[in-house]
Amino acid sequence: MAAPRAPVTLTPAQVEELATRLSDFRHNINNNLSLVVAAVELIRRKPDLVERMSERIMEQPTRILAEVKTFSDFLEASLNIVRE
Repeated sequence: MAAPRAPVTLTPAQVEELATRLSDFRHNINNNLSLVVAAVELIRRKPDLVERMSERIMEQPTRILAEVKTFSDFLEASLNIVRE
């Protein structure tokens, strides 16, 4: 990954958008992790739900990775960071 060669200037609107996207990112990651915790708690109380809840748990890493990629791509573009 290569850092920009010149200073990066962001407008107040760009900073606001970055802050909004960061907030959304945190919110979405927390929601995905909350689903995992809730599924595990349900499995503890009702072991017969293992198969159904396992599917939910297994979906979350893909969703989390998608969130990370989306935010990372936006951040890199905003800061002119280039992947080699």
